[in-house]
Formats: sequence, C-alpha cells, structure tokens
Amino acid sequence: MDVVSLTGLAEDLLSQAREAHSGRAAATLHPVVGGRLRQTVIALRAGAALADHESPAGEATLQVVTGSVALTWSGDRLDLGAGDVAPIPPQRHGLAAAEDSVVLLTVALADEAVRRPGS
Repeated sequence: MDVVSLTGLAEDLLSQAREAHSGRAAATLHPVVGGRLRQTVIALRAGAALADHESPAGEATLQVVTGSVALTWSGDRLDLGAGDVAPIPPQRHGLAAAEDSVVLLTVALADEAVRRPGS
C-alpha cells in the first residue's frame, strides 16, 4: 500500500503553484481506472482561483489543508480555513484563495462517471 505525505505533497505543489502562470498546481492521489473515489490535491497561490465550473458527477467534499479559500456558488459564499471540510454544492461553483492554500478535493463518482478499463 502506498502512503502519501499530504504535508509534503502540499509543500511541493504550493512551490509549483507559486511559479506557475495560472497560480495553481494539482496532483491526483492513487488514481485507479474504474475506481469510484477520486482525490485531488490542489494548491493555489494567494489571489489565484478556479473559475466557476460544473460540479463533479458525484458527491464531493473540499478539505482545506493549509491557508484559506472561498467556495462560491449561486451568489453564496463559504469561507473555509485550514482544517475545515465542507460538501461541494451539486451546481456550478468556483474557488478562490485568500492566501497561499492547499485543498483536498474528494469525489465519490456516480456510476456513469466511472471510467472502465479500455474505455
């Protein structure tokens, strides 16, 4: 079983995000073709954002590893800090970093979103 240091990965990705034109960097943990669980660590430098996008095909949560972010949707806003975890609304949403931040996105994919081997 592979173990990932979330702290170490967060530091590495944040270093990459600080240098990236987009202000962000990401890595998927333990990708399994045909698996239902997808976890992605996303680093955003202060002021960087993920523009409004569709909600994933399945239930999802966002955990703030370091920093602070704002999750926005339909005119609503949820400010989250290190250690906070919240469900992601099942609609278009965006994410903005108030400071250098790292989040863990966890998605439980719906049946129709699961990629099958060879597809």
